[in-house]
Amino acid sequence: ARRSLASPMVSGVLCPCGSPHGSAVEGGCGGGSAGSCGRSLCEASEQDRRLRALFQKLDVNRDGALCIHDLAVGLGRLGLHRTELDLRKIVKAGDKDLDGQLDFEEFVHYLQDHEKKLRLVFKSLDKKNDGRIDAQEIVQSLRDLGVKISEQQAEKILKSMDKNGTMTIDWNEWRDYHLLHPVENIPEIILYWKHSTIFDVGENLTVPDEFTVEERQTGMWWRHLVAGGGAGAVSRTCTAPLDRLKVLMQVHASRSNNMCIVGGFTQMIREGGPRSLWRGNGINVLKIAPESAIKFMAYEQIKRFIGTDQEMLRIHERLLAGSLAGAIAQSSIYPMEVLKTRMALRKTGQYSGMLDCAKNILAKEGMAAFYKGYVPNMLGIIPYAGIDLAVYETLKNTWLQRYAVNSADPGVFVLLACGTISSTCGQLASYPLALVRTRMQAQASVEGAPEVTMRGLFKHILKTEGAFGLYRGLAPNFMKVIPAVSISYVVYENLKMTLGVDSR
Repeated sequence: ARRSLASPMVSGVLCPCGSPHGSAVEGGCGGGSAGSCGRSLCEASEQDRRLRALFQKLDVNRDGALCIHDLAVGLGRLGLHRTELDLRKIVKAGDKDLDGQLDFEEFVHYLQDHEKKLRLVFKSLDKKNDGRIDAQEIVQSLRDLGVKISEQQAEKILKSMDKNGTMTIDWNEWRDYHLLHPVENIPEIILYWKHSTIFDVGENLTVPDEFTVEERQTGMWWRHLVAGGGAGAVSRTCTAPLDRLKVLMQVHASRSNNMCIVGGFTQMIREGGPRSLWRGNGINVLKIAPESAIKFMAYEQIKRFIGTDQEMLRIHERLLAGSLAGAIAQSSIYPMEVLKTRMALRKTGQYSGMLDCAKNILAKEGMAAFYKGYVPNMLGIIPYAGIDLAVYETLKNTWLQRYAVNSADPGVFVLLACGTISSTCGQLASYPLALVRTRMQAQASVEGAPEVTMRGLFKHILKTEGAFGLYRGLAPNFMKVIPAVSISYVVYENLKMTLGVDSR
């Protein structure tokens, strides 16, 4: 018989039925029940004892926490030799309080979460769905990720994990080999959970999506971005009347001028006819392409300073990179934001078009006018992107932990629901800053309006209208979220097919 690559001590953490103690994976014993193995060993106290025994075995210096040195020595004694990079990844993945080591709770949580990821990876590799992985499946799976290897190389990979000499790997062999070995982020999660590329709610402040190695190498990434841009254009055009109403309410509504949704639409149609409902939409659609391209390129460059091309960033690193990329993109196209607001607020016959509007602003107010409201706009990126990303990642991880058994694919409804909730939360948090930005952009379009600062405008709104005044126009803004997300998703999926992007 071939020697097992997982030591008896490590294998002892697992139930005879093949799941870590306390794991939520289907088929594990968990809790105090007998589970599928039907043995009393799976009781909670026995689970805890085995986990603590492994933890104590690894805790070389007996300080109640596992550092990189502890793991190197402890795993070495158990016959599991890992590189320093691998050990750093293990600590980084499980270290919740960021103290550079794993206490017992963090260690247990890491094992459970890690086994869950391993289950998803195993299922994605098992193309034949027969509960075993062979050399051909490894070749095909790596090819899907943009890595080309021969069948002989695949067999070498198999031999390193195969305990019984069958040249196939079952779930137990896979899990035993990888349990205390870092696993990269599952490519399927990246494929199925794209967020900012798919959903366009009019505010391009979200953190950019990640792309797999395969998508980068085959050029699929730009097709995704083009599909996302086209979806955003259609989505923004369809919801433009609600967006224009939001801008009018942000600028003109007050206690003395209480503009309602029906009254606002009636006023717009009476002043300029049905076509006036789409004022400002042209520039809003035009700015999608440069903003998306600049943000994506900036994000990829910033990532190189924070992580590597091969390794996914942690949430706080993604937020930092995404926010900086968003700030760079917004700074580059900000004059178009001002033009969009002015075009939405214009009266019939005021400007002949976008260029005429830009010329008028430049002639009367100077170049500085194109950057009015810049500061609150930049400040709004952090709460919007941060809360949107945090809520989306929380919902995604909750679904993956509770419901992902055979695939990381959440289905259309779950994806739309998560995107809608996270976008709504992000907008709610940054809305006061967005309102102040819009009012500052609109200053010169209001006759006799005094020059105000961001701080002064906040004080004025709170004094004259109260906190409610900072949320003028919120109703039409939220009314457009669900149709915007739905339309952009449908158009995105159709454009993907047209551009030859594989749907998985």
